[in-house]
Amino acid sequence: MAMIETRDGAWLYVKDWGKGDPVVLIHGWPLSSDSWDPVADALANAGRRVISYDRRGFGRSEQTWDGYDYDSLSDDLADVLQATGTTENVTLVGFSMGGGEVARYMSRHNGAGVVRSALISSVVPYMLQSDDNPDGVPQETFDQMSQQMLDDRPAFMKSFLNDFFGVGWFSKPVSSAVLDWAWRLTMQAGLRPTLKCAEAFSTTDFRPDLPSFQVPTLIIHGTADKTVPIEPTGRMAASLIDDVQLVEYSGSPHGLFETDRDRLIGDLMAFLNGEEVRVHIIEEQMVDPVLPMGSY
Repeated sequence: MAMIETRDGAWLYVKDWGKGDPVVLIHGWPLSSDSWDPVADALANAGRRVISYDRRGFGRSEQTWDGYDYDSLSDDLADVLQATGTTENVTLVGFSMGGGEVARYMSRHNGAGVVRSALISSVVPYMLQSDDNPDGVPQETFDQMSQQMLDDRPAFMKSFLNDFFGVGWFSKPVSSAVLDWAWRLTMQAGLRPTLKCAEAFSTTDFRPDLPSFQVPTLIIHGTADKTVPIEPTGRMAASLIDDVQLVEYSGSPHGLFETDRDRLIGDLMAFLNGEEVRVHIIEEQMVDPVLPMGSY
């Protein structure tokens, strides 16, 4: 299966690898399902059926005009599950923006068929700074992002991916080839989907969705994540979900599927096998200093 049609006629690109209990991998903004490939390959080789798909507007999926709110995106997830026949013993794994689809599916679709969930570097429960979410990201930051994408999206993405993978003067957790590959994935997306999804993940409050997590849930988040800060997301989600394990990757950035690939695969496998995920005690990685304006 390569393409499936959603309830509103949009076409989504779907990968379906391996055999066994299904694991559905939902990619982050502004990438595609290809970002999951090494993880998907490992899980499939370990005896799991692994399904990943390109969010509408991204990768090889159709670039529709509408449908970039989380109700619509969670309906897309439900359509993928239905079309692939993955209706039982499902584990949902959402990275970054994809964590929002997991949360909204659990509430809007009553978590149908889901027995486990995992939130990796996820935006859940709420990214935006507000009176009752003081550790969130200011609206001005998201406004600046949108304007920079309108002005010069290719240049913005080059800079964005450095923070995404924690690349700086001293820290080089991924190669220049990985940065180039990830940049090409971002350029597969349409401008409107990129902007509208940024608006969705930055403003959607998932706190009302969290009581719907009635399954074992694993949260993995890097403590040095500059893209999705851990305090209002990973740590807050862990405090609001009942059956949860929070595993913090000390000193790690946002793009854990590359920077901490082996550890992430091992932790997901342990979780899928019903085991307690082992907490690693390691020293903080070297993080580039914050330089004063004009020192670059």
